[in-house]
Amino acid sequence: MTSSLTRVTASPDWYAPTRISLGMRVGDLVFTSGQAPVDDHGATVAPGDFAAQARQAMAHVGAVLEGGGSGLERLVKVTVFVTDIAHQELYEAVRDESYSAPFPAESFVQVAALADPAWLIEIEAVGAVR
Repeated sequence: MTSSLTRVTASPDWYAPTRISLGMRVGDLVFTSGQAPVDDHGATVAPGDFAAQARQAMAHVGAVLEGGGSGLERLVKVTVFVTDIAHQELYEAVRDESYSAPFPAESFVQVAALADPAWLIEIEAVGAVR
């Protein structure tokens, strides 16, 4: 038995110009692309403001999960990429605003750079379908 593969989109689709899907639903799971701190047209928000960028990226994660039939309350796995590990406490505060128990598995990773030098964070996630 094969699972159906469905592209998750939004209107507007902030990743359409990059030819990347916002997310993909496979069976009972929704996989997001790395969600960046961009507005609905792909422009970077709040340069230099980690907390604001984290909130924007997390809002996109939630929107993509919802579009695929899941949601932040159904998170299974989250991977957070940051350009400075010192922002972990700020991220944890944003995370606490965004979701609660049962908490998903999570990785918090410092990287040398993200796709845009103004981005301080990128978040990808997997959520279970309702």
